[in-house]
Amino acid sequence: MTKIELENIISQMNNLKNSPNSVIINNLDLLSNEFDVTKNNIIQLTYHLDKIEDLYNKTLNEYQSRG
Repeated sequence: MTKIELENIISQMNNLKNSPNSVIINNLDLLSNEFDVTKNNIIQLTYHLDKIEDLYNKTLNEYQSRG
């Protein structure tokens, strides 16, 4: 979703009752897709963060064992 699409959806929220169904359906599709993309990004970043922490801890343990 682009910034313009998001801003457009936000601006339409004040007049949601008067929006045509086609606009509401389009917004639902855009929001649903954005939700899925964001959720997947969070999951991937969480995995990445966990791996970085694991590698850091292993490297730190090795460094400390040498001192």
